[in-house]
Parts: sequence; C-alpha cells; structure tokens
Amino acid sequence: MKCSEYGTVVEVVAAAPTAGRVASARGREPSQPAQPVTEVMSAGPTPRITTGIGEFDRVLGGGLVAGQVVLCSGPPGSGKSTLLLAVADSMAKRTGRPVLYISGEESVEQIAVRARRLGADSPNLLLADDTDLAAVIGHLDAHGPDVALVVIDSVQTIASADVDGRAGGVTQVMEVAQVLTRVAKSRRIPMILIGQVTKDSNVAGPRALEHIVDATLSLDGDKHTALRLLRAVKNRFGSLEVAAFEQTDTGLREVIDPSVLFRGERDTPVPGMCVTVTIEGHRALIAEVQALVAATTNPNPRRGVSGFDAARSAMLIAVTERAGSLRLFDKDVFLATIGGMRLTDPGTDLAVCLAVVSGANGGSVPLDLVAIGEVTLTGDIRPVPQLSERVAEAVRLGYRRLLVPPGTTARVNGRGVGAKLLEVPDLATAIRTGIGQ
Repeated sequence: MKCSEYGTVVEVVAAAPTAGRVASARGREPSQPAQPVTEVMSAGPTPRITTGIGEFDRVLGGGLVAGQVVLCSGPPGSGKSTLLLAVADSMAKRTGRPVLYISGEESVEQIAVRARRLGADSPNLLLADDTDLAAVIGHLDAHGPDVALVVIDSVQTIASADVDGRAGGVTQVMEVAQVLTRVAKSRRIPMILIGQVTKDSNVAGPRALEHIVDATLSLDGDKHTALRLLRAVKNRFGSLEVAAFEQTDTGLREVIDPSVLFRGERDTPVPGMCVTVTIEGHRALIAEVQALVAATTNPNPRRGVSGFDAARSAMLIAVTERAGSLRLFDKDVFLATIGGMRLTDPGTDLAVCLAVVSGANGGSVPLDLVAIGEVTLTGDIRPVPQLSERVAEAVRLGYRRLLVPPGTTARVNGRGVGAKLLEVPDLATAIRTGIGQ
C-alpha cells in the first residue's frame, strides 16, 4: 500500500504447504527403529576382507569392509593404478570371485600391458574401459552379487548422461560418486575409486567427495626416489596408518620395515646428523635429520629446508642459536631428511636442534644415540605422544642411548629395557649430554 495512490492495496492469499513440507512436518515411520548401542556392539567386530597385500590391508585397518568405498589419490606417476591393479589381482586370486577393474583413462589393451608386467594374470580379474556411469553399473549388473571388488580408474573420468556438465566437473563428480556409493552399499560390494589431484596435491573436484567415501588414502613420494608412502587420511573403520612401498620394474613392493629407508648406514659419526623417532599413524619410524651450517657473505643468510615445515624450522634454529650460544646470523642453515620423508611431528624437534648444533660446531652425535622430544620457545623439552612406542622402536633397532623428556622412564612401561634413557629438561642440557660424547 502506498499513500496518495489508487489501487495499491493487493490481496495476498497464503500459499498452501507443499506435499513435501506436509510430509516432512508429519514425519513417517522409519524402515528400521533405532537400536540400543549395546545390541549393536554385541554383534561383534566388523568382518574384514583381506586383499592379500599386507601393507595395504594394514592401512585400511585390517582389510576392506563389505560395501566400503575407498578414495585413493596421489600425483600423476605415483603408482596408484599399479598398486590397485595388483590389489585387484590379489583379491581375484584369493576369493576366486570376479573383480572388476574399470578404467576411463586407458584402454583394455593398455591395462593389459601393465598387468603383464605385474604378473596380474588371474582369470577372475575382469578389465573394462568405459566412461559412462550407466555402463559402469551395467558391468556390475552383469555379474550380480558375486563381485568381490570394483576399482574405478578414475572417478573424474566417469560421467552420467542424466546430469549436465563435463566429466570431471563438480556436478558430474558429485553425482557419479554418490551413485557409485549407493550401489556399493546396497549390494555390499567393496569399491575403490582412484582420484586425480591438483598441483597443490588436493583431490581434484569438490572437497565433499572426501566426505562421501568411507576412507581416503593418499599415495605420494619424491619423484626422484623409488619410495612411495600410502597414508590413510580418513578411515571410518580404523585408525590413520601409513605404509611404505618401493617402486620397482615389477610394480610396488611392500617395505615391511620402512625405518631402514629413512636413516643412513655409517661406521663413524659425522657432524650435522641426528637420529629421531617419528610417528606415522600408529607406526613408529626411525628418521635421520641432517643439517648443514655454512658461512656466508650474504647479509640475509638462507634458511633452506627439505622435508620440514619452514616456519617451525626457523623457530627451532632461533631457539638453538640462543640455547647453544651459537652465531648463526652470518651462516646459511639447511635442514633435510633422507628417503623423501616429511617430518611434521613435534617429537623430532630435539633432533633438529642437535643436528644444527653439531653442524655448527663440528661435534658429532654418537651413532647409538636417538633424540626424542618437543622443544618450546623457552628451550624446555616437553613429552610427546606415544613415547613408549618410540622408545621400543629405537631399542629394537639397536640404539642404546636415548635423549628423552623428563618423566619418560615412568611412561614407557619397561619398554626401554636394554637402553639408557637420558632425561633432559632443556635444550642446553641436551646439547651438553648428546654432542661430542
């Protein structure tokens, strides 16, 4: 209604609620009533389907689960297709049931070339090359409930004719992932989706894709080395674990004890090196930290890192300079790991600091010494999670002196038998205890 104007009053009739709104307001009887948690728990643990590749099964928490959907991503050339073709062949041989490997990127003949190189020759391993979602589901229909596993390579290449947009677009990827997930769960067929990644190592497509699936695995590694690390980024049916593989001419080979890949083998100690124990998932791994400290005429000395977080490394270098009474303002400092490992665990801080001190003053950390602990800005050494597992791994590999935070002896529950636990409260004490002995 407007003042001083004619015919501005308009009658508005309230809209009747839609059928959907009425149904939503009234609700409906659920197909299955809510169950007490005690009854659900009494059914026992979730049964697992082992693939026969031990490290792959361990990352999944013991194997696949019926109806589970797994997203496996990684940069081009990391070995995703190679690994999952080997998994598919192993499943076909173990179960004696059909396993479907459907590719939207390669032809059947190209997949067969890789299968021949890997020795994937099970007659139950079935190959197909389709990019239409309806055709993919048609392959599943052709074999009914007997299918033991389905591998889709890759989910971004599959498109649905019922949805607009190009293959790999947000709309298509979401529709394809949702439909395949519903099919997998309704038929209780384990399904593995291979996902492409962007330049910043994120899964191509919407982030919601990672929420749809039950588990997200990431396969990565330095392109200049043969080491490949398979990490569980998300797992609804298990903990977040990590496994190591070595890329060979015949595929990815399991590395049962990956600690040997992340440390050097020496007869005598060298300056600028310190060994630590990091945690990947629930696995304790030995890692070697290397530091190079070199004089420079550059007014802005360089701080270079490989395998470390740059900001945290700069902080640790500053703390070390003060605690060790070092002059680093006129020196370049470089930090690196070996084997392409990336260390983000605060438990490796003490080893970084000792490596810097060793590289700066020429002293050497003994070969049988391991440093574990988080270093604060004040130079204090703090405890870190899973200390007992770290200590046990160091002792297992023959290290006999361990620089550890205060209170470690009471925390490890006797798992340090055979080694001497040297508890150090601060960085200055750790330097006096560990360097030059």
